[in-house]
Amino acid sequence: MSTNTLTDAIGGSEHRNPLARLVSHQTFWVFLAALLACLALALLTDTFATERNLFNVSRNFAFVGIIALGMTAVIALGGIDLSVGSTVVLSAMTVAVLMSGGMPFWIGIPAALLVAVAVGVVNGVLIAYVGMPPFVVTLGMLSVARSLAMVLSDNKMIYEFGPDHGLLLGLGGGSTMGLPNPLIVLAILAAITGFLFRWTRWGQHLFAIGGNEQAAKLTGIPVRQLKVSVYVFSALTAGITGVLEVGWLGGVTTNLGQGMELSVIAAAVIGGANLAGGVGTAFGAIVGALLIEVIRNSLILLGISTFWQGAFVGSFIVIAVAFDRFRSVRSSE
Repeated sequence: MSTNTLTDAIGGSEHRNPLARLVSHQTFWVFLAALLACLALALLTDTFATERNLFNVSRNFAFVGIIALGMTAVIALGGIDLSVGSTVVLSAMTVAVLMSGGMPFWIGIPAALLVAVAVGVVNGVLIAYVGMPPFVVTLGMLSVARSLAMVLSDNKMIYEFGPDHGLLLGLGGGSTMGLPNPLIVLAILAAITGFLFRWTRWGQHLFAIGGNEQAAKLTGIPVRQLKVSVYVFSALTAGITGVLEVGWLGGVTTNLGQGMELSVIAAAVIGGANLAGGVGTAFGAIVGALLIEVIRNSLILLGISTFWQGAFVGSFIVIAVAFDRFRSVRSSE
C-alpha cells in the first residue's frame, strides 16, 4: 500500500485544504443530515427537543454507537462481525446470572467482559489462523452465543441482581452531571478508538491490511495476530454494551440484542466505513449511530409505524455505499 493510500485511509490527504477534505468525507454529510433531522423534528413536534426525549435519544444511540466502534474496526480490516448481538446477550446474561447468585459487582462485570473477549478470540482464530470466511464464522457464532445464553439462564428472565443490584442499575440506567452513563462510556471509548486508529501502529496496520492484505504481509505486518485483536475489540464493545443494557433495562431475557447486527453495521457503513476495507473513523461510527436513532425516534414522534424503520435504515445503507462508490469513481478519473 502506498503512503498516500494509507494516509487517505486513516484521515485524508494532507495536501488538500481543510474545507475540501471536510466536504469530501461522507461523515460530514451524514453529520449534516443528522443535524437537519434534529432541527426538523424540533420544529415539527413538541416533544423531540424536551429534556426527557433528548436524554432517551442520547442513551439509546450510545448502545449502538459503542458496538459500532468495534464494527468499524472490523469493516476497516475488510471483515464483518454478525455475532455482536448475540455477544451482547451472552455478556448480559453472564453478569446477571453471577450477580443474581450473590456475586459482587466487581466480579460479575469482569466475568461478562471476559466471556465477550472469549467470543472474539474464537472468531479471530477461526478467521485468521484457520482461514474460514468472516461471514460464516460470525454467523455461526451468532447462533452459538445466543444458545449459550439460553443454557446459562435456562431461558428465563433475570431481574434480581443480588446485593449490588442498585450499582448495576445505576451504571446502565443512571446519569452523571445530567448525561446518561452509557453516553459517557461511548465518549470515552470513542476517544480511545480514535486515538488507536489515528496515532498507533495497531491502527495504521489495521487500515493497511484492509487496503491491501497481501502488501501488508510483504511489509512484515503481523496480519493474523492483528486480525484476532480486532475481532476481540469488536466483541469487547458488544460485551460492554451488554452490561450497560442490563443496568438500563433492569432485567435481561434471551432476546436481548436480537437483530442488533443490522443497526450496528448500518451505523458503521453510514458513518463512512468502506465494506471493501481500508476506511473508517470512530467519529463516523458515532454519527451513523446518531442518525439511525434519530430516524427511529422520529418515526415514533411523527406517529409513523416503527415497521418502517428497517426500510429507512436499509435505504440509508444503500445510499451510503452508492455515495462512496460514486466518490471512488470520481477520484480515480
